[in-house]
Amino acid sequence: MPTKRKRKSLKNKLWRDRYLLLLILPGILYFLIYRYIPMAGILLAFKDYSPFRGFADSPWVGLKYFKLIFEDAEVIQVIWNTLQISMLQIFFAFPISIVLALMLNEIRNQVYKKFLQSIVYLPHFLSWVVVVGITVIFLRSEGLINNVLVNFLEINPIPFLTDPALFKPIVIFQVIWKESGWGTILFLAALSGVSPHLYEAAVIDGASRLRQMWHITLPALKSTIVILLILRLGNVMDSGFEQIFLMLNPFNMETGNVLDTYVYFKGIQQANFSFATAVGLFKGVIGLILVVLANRLAKKFGEDGLY
Repeated sequence: MPTKRKRKSLKNKLWRDRYLLLLILPGILYFLIYRYIPMAGILLAFKDYSPFRGFADSPWVGLKYFKLIFEDAEVIQVIWNTLQISMLQIFFAFPISIVLALMLNEIRNQVYKKFLQSIVYLPHFLSWVVVVGITVIFLRSEGLINNVLVNFLEINPIPFLTDPALFKPIVIFQVIWKESGWGTILFLAALSGVSPHLYEAAVIDGASRLRQMWHITLPALKSTIVILLILRLGNVMDSGFEQIFLMLNPFNMETGNVLDTYVYFKGIQQANFSFATAVGLFKGVIGLILVVLANRLAKKFGEDGLY
């Protein structure tokens, strides 16, 4: 009897919320089709896959390809490149969004503030193809930057696009320019919930704008910063395929090749599907471990964490 009542209650709730369920249906279908169903392909990491034998008839090889990850010097270099680029993004690009949000929050003229927000948001809507194209135009050997160096400063042209040592700084600068403005949205949303009475009380107590920012604004952002940092750590093995792929060339391949591009070269170009799947699965597992550890660390410091 209770089971029938529960079923009837569930049907009533589903019918009552049918329009809300229809609204979330596209999102559910997206995750099912592009996230969950393709997870069946993870089995390729444990098989010696051959397109001629097919998915089912390819022989099982256990952890063979996972062992190759740690035996291949190229994979170790690729993992190191990935970690370097991701950590540089966390140390340089992530804080800039916070600083930019604090600066925008201090603007009292709403028209001017909205205008600046539109300007800093704009690069996010440019594709990486456009961003890399702009970079190449400015930094190529006969580009604007080298023309200034040669004609005005009398300095020899710098091979920005082919010097391996300059690859990572250029990539980080691109990320800062393109995504920092967009990254301020969540921080500004968090600041919108801060009561203006706190600032008024601080002014009465004689607190300067810097003191107000330090004791009111930053504490209001603390939980948002922690959550976004945890999510960013979960993607530490993901440096962004499109940007890196477009910036790679034979001269900077050693320092610029990351896991995403390596999987593409191995899995698509060289048709080594099983090894590429093993590398991709390894990347996902490391990301999951980092999210769990970062979440536990956040809770130890008194934050709510991600879950």
